[in-house]
Amino acid sequence: MTSIPPPDDINLLLAIIPPAIRQAIERSTKRDELIEIVLDLGRMPEIRFPGGMEMVSDLPLSQDDIDYVISRVGRFNDDNRAGIQRTLHRISAIRNRLGAIIGITCRVGRAIIGTVSLLQDVIESGKSILLLGRPGVGKTTLLRESARVLADELGKRVIIVDTSNEIGGDGDVPHPGIGRARRMQVPSARLQHAVMIEAVENHMPEVIVIDEIGTEAEALAARTIAERGVQLVATAHGNSLDNLLQNPTLSDLLGGIQAVTLSDEEARRRGTRKTILERKAPPTFDVLIEIQDKDRLAVHHDVVATVDAFLKQRPVSPEIRQRHADGKVEIEPAVLSETMEPGGKASDRTDGYPFRPKKSRIYTYGVSRERLEKTIERYNAPATVVDDPNRADLLLTLKSQEKRQPKRFKELRSRGVPLYVLRSNSVVQMENFLRSQFGLDRRVSDKEALLLEAEAAINEVMAKGVPVALAPQSAHLRAIQHQLAQRAGLMTESRGKGPLRRVVIYP
Repeated sequence: MTSIPPPDDINLLLAIIPPAIRQAIERSTKRDELIEIVLDLGRMPEIRFPGGMEMVSDLPLSQDDIDYVISRVGRFNDDNRAGIQRTLHRISAIRNRLGAIIGITCRVGRAIIGTVSLLQDVIESGKSILLLGRPGVGKTTLLRESARVLADELGKRVIIVDTSNEIGGDGDVPHPGIGRARRMQVPSARLQHAVMIEAVENHMPEVIVIDEIGTEAEALAARTIAERGVQLVATAHGNSLDNLLQNPTLSDLLGGIQAVTLSDEEARRRGTRKTILERKAPPTFDVLIEIQDKDRLAVHHDVVATVDAFLKQRPVSPEIRQRHADGKVEIEPAVLSETMEPGGKASDRTDGYPFRPKKSRIYTYGVSRERLEKTIERYNAPATVVDDPNRADLLLTLKSQEKRQPKRFKELRSRGVPLYVLRSNSVVQMENFLRSQFGLDRRVSDKEALLLEAEAAINEVMAKGVPVALAPQSAHLRAIQHQLAQRAGLMTESRGKGPLRRVVIYP
């Protein structure tokens, strides 16, 4: 991937920085990795880059330093943002209660060719695409490059609705990073929805590109545009599909959610509760892409099928696209146990969604790996347990361990890796988890589950030489567990009172 701006583009940003601070930044070995310059009144200036930051002066900033920057940038709009003519750099202000600027964040903007190589086929499909991801992960960069490819390489009429000038840069002449795409500026963020509609009505676009759909009015405008047959490429506030669905303002982008009360007969026929969640309408976007990092995407090719499966608590595993350091792209196909047609009828279709089987990789924390692996084997579930959390498709822990999740868990969850919690280490809990995740038809009887749990516990005691407590059972079932363990030459005892009485197996 290569940058479009000339090498001295960063100098246009440094030119607005006070001279002493600018010289310190130019001497820094991190200059080429620069992401932000942070200038706060009364504090030492700092620069930020991937993985860290550094101070570039021992002297705190004065008001004169702040005024030096303000005098060299464009006017700050009502969103407290300004820019530099024909660049992608963004200057954001922090004000005190009286409205005076006391802090400035200078964010480096770069247009990069090649960022869309991971999803060029999706962009060329003509489908409407929604991009999600945490701040700073590269949504706007990907959006800008998508606009350029659609306009220059595919020859489409592209209009960018540029609310904060982040896509097309500051000034009346847009940055070359958007190619031949046209750009409509938005005078105020609260008018973005109106400019979206104006773009369709006045300029006959084939594609509209929008950054940060965040209000109900903007979501409604996006639906209106899609219903007119215009391709949408947009970003929205949210990191993943599930938290977007839980956002009452923006869930309409995915079709919305409504609670439906079924008759007793219909609930029995479906095997569900009487009140269920269903998709309210067709989604505005056909494809949803979660940007986990700049070289890793999770692609939901069929939003209808994905949302319906999610609401019915069926396993949803998107296609994963990973670009390695050598430029090679690896694609892990999606897994969806069943595709639901818009009318709600189950279908085996595979058009537009690659439903090739794939084993889900489970990373456990506090869960008995031996019991889980035996349960997976017994039911021939499409899953495997892995040692490396970075390779996991889902995380599994116990309710008792949920609050002690390691830091790595939280990092993975921020990338969209789902977390599932078992109430206990019992085989019944594991069987229920596998059945709900992988649509397993077979359900074990209580006695069969008890035998499975005892067998796994016996193997664990013999392999590790440590006591293992089984789940609480009735006196009759505890007697069977005692017999099984004693046949294996192990010692046992019952502990606890009443409904909590359980068998403990000793080496």
